[in-house]
Amino acid sequence: MPASSRSKRVLIYSHDSFGLGHVSRCRTIANALVEADESVSVLILSGSPMIGSYEFHSGIDFVRVPGVVKQLSGEYDSANLRVGVEHTMEMRTRIIRDTADIFRPDLFIVDKEPLGLRGEVGPALRLLKDRGTPLVLGLRDVMDDPAALAQEWERKNVVPALRDLYDEIWIYGLPQINKPLTGIDVPPSVRHKTVYTGYLHRELPLHADIPHEIEEIDGPFILVTSGGGGDGEDLVDWVIAAYEHDPNIPYGAVIVFGPFMSATAREAFKDRAAKFKNIRTLTFTNNLGALMKRAAGVVAMGGYNTFCEILSFDKRAIIVPRTKPRLEQFIRARAARNIGLIEMLDADKGRDPQAMATALRQLPQQGLPSDVVVPGLLDGLGNVWRLVAKQLMNPHRGPARLEAEGTAESAEIADQAIVPPTRART
Repeated sequence: MPASSRSKRVLIYSHDSFGLGHVSRCRTIANALVEADESVSVLILSGSPMIGSYEFHSGIDFVRVPGVVKQLSGEYDSANLRVGVEHTMEMRTRIIRDTADIFRPDLFIVDKEPLGLRGEVGPALRLLKDRGTPLVLGLRDVMDDPAALAQEWERKNVVPALRDLYDEIWIYGLPQINKPLTGIDVPPSVRHKTVYTGYLHRELPLHADIPHEIEEIDGPFILVTSGGGGDGEDLVDWVIAAYEHDPNIPYGAVIVFGPFMSATAREAFKDRAAKFKNIRTLTFTNNLGALMKRAAGVVAMGGYNTFCEILSFDKRAIIVPRTKPRLEQFIRARAARNIGLIEMLDADKGRDPQAMATALRQLPQQGLPSDVVVPGLLDGLGNVWRLVAKQLMNPHRGPARLEAEGTAESAEIADQAIVPPTRART
């Protein structure tokens, strides 16, 4: 088929060992790509147990690899299978490589982890690099404290992959807010192929149903969200404590716990919230944007996707960032507060109920994000599509899997070293 009429294939990898952030970002990008061009098909590789709960446009499908969970020690373990983590990682690595081999994408986008979880995407990257498939690394606006990120990437041997494997690096943010590669010792060729896209604008889905619990609230409400919820207990506790301290806060609250919050904590919070007629709780919604659109303001931990939704729906917000195990949320919230986009409460200075109660009372009087003029702030999806379209102008799918089977070349692909440096794009 002519290049203009044949289908175009984009493969997206997201490791998703914990939380909702990575799968949500990849879903947003995938939906935008197939909406922009109906000849595009997107296949997402993900380890998220929640990926099937989201709505995807026609032209998108996903392959869920066996899940893993990160322990408090920092080590990983199998999420559900009663097998060792090394066995699980071997399965994930083979599934990822074989999917890339059979799907034969015209473009491969890797989210956040340059070599994947424990290097699992490396064989797929080298396979596709050998075929000439364009490879892109997509990074959020903030990764971590620069010193911590430098140590992590040195341990994972990331810089050679950035230099030798990837054709482009897309940062889904703006340098005015943060430069995630600051402090990383990378060669000029890596910086030359780095592009800031702006933040990824969010829109309401076609079927923006409101949970029935929300209809019961009389008057404006404040949306409280802890993202995936696995580390959101302190935020929810602080908000409920504020209402317990000051029952006359004029705005009600809708608290979304997140699917990864422990059942014990969730039930305890439900019991405390039930004492207030103007507080409603939800475990999870796949349409947080619909709630945010209705809310008078937002209290959140400030992960990347929630931040994008706050900007997209132009909501007054209080961000209570976590500082462990990463400083990502704190760095983002501090930068956004400094230019007037949001307000921030630092939980490390103490979780005084009076301080939160005062912030909740003042929230509806804050300025809107749109009051601050930041050129290109929400241009991310349009710019991502332009970058994708440029790569798809001359689709290169490489040889079919059956054509390569049984050859010495295909047998050596998984074990070959990183390819020699290519000329950087300027």
